[in-house]
Amino acid sequence: MSEGRGSASMNIVTMMISLLCLLFLAENINAETHIVGGAKGWTFNTKNWPNGKEFSAGDVLVFNYNSKIHNVVAVDKVGYTSCKTPAAAGYETFNSGSDQIKLESGENYFICNFPGHCQTGMKIFINAA
Repeated sequence: MSEGRGSASMNIVTMMISLLCLLFLAENINAETHIVGGAKGWTFNTKNWPNGKEFSAGDVLVFNYNSKIHNVVAVDKVGYTSCKTPAAAGYETFNSGSDQIKLESGENYFICNFPGHCQTGMKIFINAA
């Protein structure tokens, strides 16, 4: 009799794990991939690139750029407005030249923090639904 209870518990656990996997896959199926800056990539004057586009939480931004002269920093609104990387911890800097960043729900801010780059429009703001 104890074997029957154990099997039922194991079946429930297996079913729950399967449902969680399906939920994870469903989120990724609906996600879109966006190449930041289009064919030009992540470069100067990309500030207006998001205009007219729709973004959702879970979408992936692909930043293509020359990693010797650019980077991508996920910042907050203050960092975006001031074009400065806040001194506080928690701001991630990407520098591979081909970064893939998953959008969070709400406001997402990115800048290049090489001197003068953000000030010349190398920054984007995206509000993901």
